[in-house]
Amino acid sequence: MEESEKSSESVPAQNNADKVGDVSSEASTRRNDSVKSSQSKPRLKLFSKVMEKSLQWLLDNASFDRFSHCFQPLSKQNPQLTEAMHKQFISQLQTLVQKEIATVIEEGDLQVKLEELDKLEELAKDTPQAAWRPSGVPEQDVCCDLVSYYKKQEEYMRIQLKKLQKENAALAQKVQAGRDNITHTEQRIASGVEEWRASLEDLEPFVSTLSSSENFGSL
Repeated sequence: MEESEKSSESVPAQNNADKVGDVSSEASTRRNDSVKSSQSKPRLKLFSKVMEKSLQWLLDNASFDRFSHCFQPLSKQNPQLTEAMHKQFISQLQTLVQKEIATVIEEGDLQVKLEELDKLEELAKDTPQAAWRPSGVPEQDVCCDLVSYYKKQEEYMRIQLKKLQKENAALAQKVQAGRDNITHTEQRIASGVEEWRASLEDLEPFVSTLSSSENFGSL
């Protein structure tokens, strides 16, 4: 009986230990996932921190002294109302700016864009050539950009010119073939005419003999 009671007591204790182990493993998994997600979004976190600091700087500069200076008659007559208005103004300003930042992140798909930027950065590590940077002279930078553009246009025009040259060569071959056919036809016609004239010349003596024999018979 005692052994059965001990075994029955050890079973729930073991179950509790298993539950505690499962909970701790789930918590560690969640912690690892949160760490991975935070590590996978460093640029977005940096952007959020910059926006928070900028918002804090804006709110710090919108102090009560500056606010009351804009409403001097009201601040002198009723400073408590002015202070309440300032608090409401600060609260609404903070809420609106935070909403605008969230809208920019959502509508601009900023998380995906920043992840693409991370991928480009990883790809750029393997390229030894440095990326283009502005020289500080706008004319020179514009010329460099235009040169690359005109080079692309030149290459495109060369490709189009080669296509046109091939088409013109094919058309020239067809025209030449047509001219050759016309020349051969003219030659055949000329040879036929010559043969016809030669046959007429051969028939002329025979026709003359026939005409002379008919004259003799009439005599």
